[in-house]
Amino acid sequence: MVTDTRSGIETHIRKLTEDLKARLLAKDDHNRILIASCGDITVLVELLFSTDMIIQENSVTALLNVSLTDTDNNRLMIANSEAIEVLVHVLRTGTNRARENSAATIISLTKFEDNKIRIGKSGAIGPLVDLLENGTLQGKKDAATALFNLSTATVNSSSIIESGAVKHLIGLMDPALGMVDRATVVLANLATVPEGRTVIAQAGGIPLLVEAIELGSPRGKENAAAALSHFCLDSNKYCRKVLDEGAGPPLVALSLSGTPRAKEKV
Repeated sequence: MVTDTRSGIETHIRKLTEDLKARLLAKDDHNRILIASCGDITVLVELLFSTDMIIQENSVTALLNVSLTDTDNNRLMIANSEAIEVLVHVLRTGTNRARENSAATIISLTKFEDNKIRIGKSGAIGPLVDLLENGTLQGKKDAATALFNLSTATVNSSSIIESGAVKHLIGLMDPALGMVDRATVVLANLATVPEGRTVIAQAGGIPLLVEAIELGSPRGKENAAAALSHFCLDSNKYCRKVLDEGAGPPLVALSLSGTPRAKEKV
């Protein structure tokens, strides 16, 4: 009897998944709101525990699309349905696409400050750092953005640093990877705390930040200058290190042609 009931539930779940996929992957905002109002968010969250990787992948993709509505209601409903902890499960166990979409859903949920703290406490940081290291290019981008959003809540900074994120962010400073802007903005946030500055310096980050000021995009230059300003405010030792790496001329150039924030940091 239990087996028959379970089989019936699984069949129903598969049908729901296909229906949801058909409606949600169209990325229609009306459908996103409709799904939430019908209570299907709870179903999607339950499906994230599925051992069928395709069901799990489709469900997290659908949940991501629901979170992208123009209003905040869906994001609040997702967070209140205990989805955060289940998204961490997908980050650990899912396919590459499922992990990417789980990270992207987390990005959407970090719009709310309380969610940033909950996500940090839920164990998401370790799997996000793993995605930063081992994911596809899109996965690395999603992981970096999620870590940046989480790092804006100071309480998460230590966990991000302790997780080993800095060495991977430093590794992504290679311009050929197209990740300099994303890596630099996270490093700028982590440089606001003493342990962040220590780890960034030990990992060889200062010369790469100087290079970003010289060769980066306007946004990259701005965030590199922000990061280095924290080093220079910290100690004379770091000031000397920044100057020894040749930061003087590019900083002068940035003071003349950079964004208003970049000029302020210079």
